[in-house]
Amino acid sequence: MSKYQVEDLKAPEFQLIDQLQHNDLMPFIKKAYEQRNTIYYCYNGLTIVFMIVLFTLMLKEVVRGELRFSTEFIYFSYGILATFTLIPLHEYIHAVAYKYVGAKKTSYDMNLRKFYFMAMADKFVVNSREFRIVVLAPFITISIGCVILFIFLPGMWKFAAFGLFFTHSMFCSGDFGFLSYLNNHKTKDIYTYDDKEKGESYFFERVED
Repeated sequence: MSKYQVEDLKAPEFQLIDQLQHNDLMPFIKKAYEQRNTIYYCYNGLTIVFMIVLFTLMLKEVVRGELRFSTEFIYFSYGILATFTLIPLHEYIHAVAYKYVGAKKTSYDMNLRKFYFMAMADKFVVNSREFRIVVLAPFITISIGCVILFIFLPGMWKFAAFGLFFTHSMFCSGDFGFLSYLNNHKTKDIYTYDDKEKGESYFFERVED
C-alpha cells in the first residue's frame, strides 16, 4: 500500500505531471493512446483476435447448415444489450479493488451525456502498481465470467457470451487508456489520487534526490 498522503505530495521531491478534469476524460485517454505502446497494441490485438474467432465460429455453424448469420447476430446482440446492465458491477469492482489496496471510502461519479462512469477513492494516494490493480480488476473479473458463461451456456447462447465479452472490452477502453498512460511513463515513479469535490485527478512523479 502506498505510504503517502495527499499532503506528502506537496514536498519538493514530487512533481505534478498531469491534471485530469473528469469531464474531459476522453481527450486524456485519446492522448494516452497517441503513443503506440505495448498496451495499445495488446488492446487492439485483443479486438482483432476476438473478431477472427467469432467470425470463424459463426461461419462454421453456417457451413454446417445449422444456422444463418442472422440468428447468430441476434444472440450476439443479446450480449451487447446485457453489457449495459454490467456498468454498475464494473464500477463496483473498481471500488472493491480500491479497498483491496487500502482505501477506506469509495464513491462514484458519472456523466451520461459524455457516457463516462467512474469509481474513486477521494484523496487516496496510490502508486502505479496499485493503480494498475484498480484499473484492471473489472476487465479481468468480467472476462473470466464471460469465459465461464461461454463454456456452460447451451447452443446459441454462447454467442451472447461473446457479445458480452466483446462489448465490455470496448467499454474498457478508458481503463486501458490509463494503463497506456502508465506505460508511457513506465520509467517514472508515479502517484495519483482523485479529488471528488473538484472533479479532478492528479498524477505526480517522485523525483530522486
